[in-house]
Amino acid sequence: MKIIVLSAAALVLAAALPARASEDLAKKHMCTTCHVVKGAKTIGPTYTDVAKKYAGQKDAEAKLFDKVKKGGQWVWGQVPMPPNAAVPDADVKALVKWILSTK
Repeated sequence: MKIIVLSAAALVLAAALPARASEDLAKKHMCTTCHVVKGAKTIGPTYTDVAKKYAGQKDAEAKLFDKVKKGGQWVWGQVPMPPNAAVPDADVKALVKWILSTK
């Protein structure tokens, strides 16, 4: 009985924690429709290009958080990035940290 209770508690706790950022989280929120980690640019910039552009900027996380949530244009070309307001803030924060860590 204790095993069942502990297992259930672990599942509830895991569901309550923000998602850990990875390429899987980017896929979950359909970010990979326009972006890839590295290689040839697709519709949007690669994550490694984003990380290079914002490297060393103290406000990079805040800038990218706003860009993901609100969308934007003219930073990487003519194709605008649509807003992603439905993506939970915790997921956006995790994704931004992950993107900035790509090399």
